[in-house]
Amino acid sequence: MKIVIIGCGKIGVTLIESFLKEGHEVTAVDNDASVVKDISNSYDVRTICGNGTDYALLTEAGISSTDLIVATTDSDELNMLSCFIARKMGAKHTVARIRNTEYNTSNLSFIKHQLELSMVINPELLAAELIYNILKLPTAINVETFARRKLEMAELIVKAGSVLDGAKLIDLRKTSDAQFLVSVVERDGELFIPGGNFVLKSGDKIGIVASQINLYKTLKTLGLLQKQAKNVMILGAGKTSYYLSQMLLKSDNSVKIIEIDEKRCEELCEMLPNEAVIVHGDGMNHELLEEEGFSDADALVALTGMDEENILISFYALSRGTPKVISKVNREVLSSIAEKLGLDCLISPLNITADILTRYARGLNNSLGSKMETLYRIMDGKAEAIEFNVLSDFEHINVPIKDLKIKKDILIAGIIRNQNTFIPGGSDVILPDDNVIIIAKGHRLYDLSEIIEE
Repeated sequence: MKIVIIGCGKIGVTLIESFLKEGHEVTAVDNDASVVKDISNSYDVRTICGNGTDYALLTEAGISSTDLIVATTDSDELNMLSCFIARKMGAKHTVARIRNTEYNTSNLSFIKHQLELSMVINPELLAAELIYNILKLPTAINVETFARRKLEMAELIVKAGSVLDGAKLIDLRKTSDAQFLVSVVERDGELFIPGGNFVLKSGDKIGIVASQINLYKTLKTLGLLQKQAKNVMILGAGKTSYYLSQMLLKSDNSVKIIEIDEKRCEELCEMLPNEAVIVHGDGMNHELLEEEGFSDADALVALTGMDEENILISFYALSRGTPKVISKVNREVLSSIAEKLGLDCLISPLNITADILTRYARGLNNSLGSKMETLYRIMDGKAEAIEFNVLSDFEHINVPIKDLKIKKDILIAGIIRNQNTFIPGGSDVILPDDNVIIIAKGHRLYDLSEIIEE
């Protein structure tokens, strides 16, 4: 596919890397000559310096024959205008990053329709939703949802001495009457799609697939269920903090935000309900944290604009025994170091955005038989969890799964049929309009039929 990215900041660069890995032809546009030079030196892409709303520039970029344009500049309005002009010039699909909190749901719906946007994306809102899901299930270090939350996949770390440490998967399933599946295991950097005889050990990162209710039952039965975080302290008052606070307050959580910028504190006081406590101060000041009830917090969420600060304060929280610690870290190298040192719950708005747009781009290439609904890179990007909606012309309708020649390192992890979810067995079949969850290691799937060995 031909893809044009307008705006090569952090998200633009992340998208360039992601789309290149997918094999797309990418053109990068930015009005900063030094940024364009860096992109040109680092990536095999065509680069153009200039304004993404300029007709001549867009003509030079080949917009009329472009499959997808993604506008990710710092200006919402510029992104919308770039997409609108590109659409009028013949671009097939347009995606605009719109972050401003003033654009509420009804406004966005109107704007999307009038500007003929294919998609609107808000990285901060997406990050807030993921953090909220984790705070509802603090045992997990990551929670991905499928088919509007009908099925979930929770990633968690096997702790030494826990019921999971040394457990054989086939025996583990007998401990609970709830349906669940340990679908993937990462151990010492190596990924496994485990069978029933696989034995877990401490330090493993595992992915458990189950319905929301069954996931809760399973963790409770195994003695792994950690109470929901009701008293949440947030460091940093950016857009992600705003969205997260709204969600938490609606669920009757206690929220305290610490922000060093006094003006931003005043803004947030105007934007959030009175129940939110906004504190002007330096979140790196341990004495301030203690004065503000740090020791009583069920969770600390580090959302400052500095990865290093988020990591350091998160380690401090862990050392003080805070039950749940979540840290926003965008830089891959810092994320990897922090995880190796024991900070396991890391959130990257950049990667979340890249996953969604990678899925969208793949979906545009759908073959007959299925439609890609969701795509997540899981286990530090070593595998993918993909949700396909099955169409009536899928070639393997009504064939028992045990009779399908499924490729190595691919697992059918779940099926959503009507309002029911289940972990499929060998005698189960795939039917039209099912949503099928696939776990794939080392495969880039565009269509459900690609899981079958020819």
